[in-house]
Amino acid sequence: MFSSNRINLRKATENDAPIYHKWRNNPVVMENTSPNLDVYTQEETEGFIREITNSIDSKCYMIELKDQDQSIGIVSLINIDYKNRNAECIIDIGEKDYWSKGYGREAMELVLNYSFTEMNLHKVYLRFFSFNHRAMKLYEKLGFVKEGEQKEHIFRNGQWHGVTLMAIFQGDYLKS
Repeated sequence: MFSSNRINLRKATENDAPIYHKWRNNPVVMENTSPNLDVYTQEETEGFIREITNSIDSKCYMIELKDQDQSIGIVSLINIDYKNRNAECIIDIGEKDYWSKGYGREAMELVLNYSFTEMNLHKVYLRFFSFNHRAMKLYEKLGFVKEGEQKEHIFRNGQWHGVTLMAIFQGDYLKS
């Protein structure tokens, strides 16, 4: 488990399927992060959680409020490439009441610290929808740099949008 002043990150388990199912089926929550605004059955979500919690190339953590023992989101390292020392990072704050209050930043800081100082990764990268300006601001504050964009990659709300690719490197992270 990792901790900051306000949150704990703990490994996700199959017991987290009900809360994740709620977030995964909320189009307001998923609009900014999921390419598929689908509706999932409880069984599909349980299978997905089982798959990611048992995967050797991913690490998934529930973001919990310290003072309330309440899960508000999930942050993960996926597609971990141990040989080339890189991983993709994804984050969802599933509880909308906790958006724009710094919880995502705290969770990302904990994951980045773990990635670079404990796992000895060289690079952590991520993707996000170009219209998600809140995410871009967060990633830039954390030191991520833009590596590119997949233009007109996702169709959302009647328009084509790009997917921005960003990364942060161990050397740059450790300097800051």
